[in-house]
Amino acid sequence: MALVFQYNKTYLQKLERELKIRLQALPTLVAKETALRLEVHKIKLRVQEIEEQLREKTAWAATLDRFWVEISDQMVRIARVVVLTDKIAGVAVHRLERVEFEIQPYSVFNAPAWIPEGIEVMKTLIELRLAREFALRNVKTLEFARRKTTQKVNLYEKVQIPEYQEAMLKIKRFLEDEDNLAKASQKILKARLAQAEMAA
Repeated sequence: MALVFQYNKTYLQKLERELKIRLQALPTLVAKETALRLEVHKIKLRVQEIEEQLREKTAWAATLDRFWVEISDQMVRIARVVVLTDKIAGVAVHRLERVEFEIQPYSVFNAPAWIPEGIEVMKTLIELRLAREFALRNVKTLEFARRKTTQKVNLYEKVQIPEYQEAMLKIKRFLEDEDNLAKASQKILKARLAQAEMAA
C-alpha cells in the first residue's frame, strides 16, 4: 500500500517525526533479531545434546529390559516441576529449574540391589525428556519472535523508510516550486505596477 500524504509543511513535519522514530528503532530491532537468532541456535544445540544423552540412557536402560519388570510404574512419580521464566531479547521463555520426585517406599531388604540405581535412571530419563520438551517449546517461541522481528526490520528498511524519504522529497519539491511561483508572481506584479505608475 502506497503512503498517502498531503503537500504541506505540517505533514512534512509529521513524516520527519515518523521517519526519525523508525530510524532510531531500526538498530534496536536488528540487534534483537541477531540476539534471537543466536539464542535459537544455542537452544537447538542444547536440544541435540539432550537428545544424545536421552539416546544413551535409553539404550543403556533397554539392555536391562528384564529387570525393569520388577519396578512398578507407580514407584517414581513427578511430585512437582519447578519452572522459571527468563526474558531473552524481550521474549519470555520458560526454563526447567528442577523436577521433584515422589518415590514410593520399598523394602531395601526384599528388593533387588539394583533398584536404587534403576530409580535414578528413571528420574534421569524423566528429567531429560522434560528438559527437551521445554527447550523445543522455547525454540518455537523464539523462532516466532525472530520471524516477527525480521518482518518488522524488513518493513522499516525496505518499505516505510524509503517511502517516507520519497514523500518528504516530493513535499519539499512541491513547497519549493510553490515558493518559487509565489516569488515569480510577485516580481511580475511589481513590474506591472511599476509600468502602470510610469504610464500614469
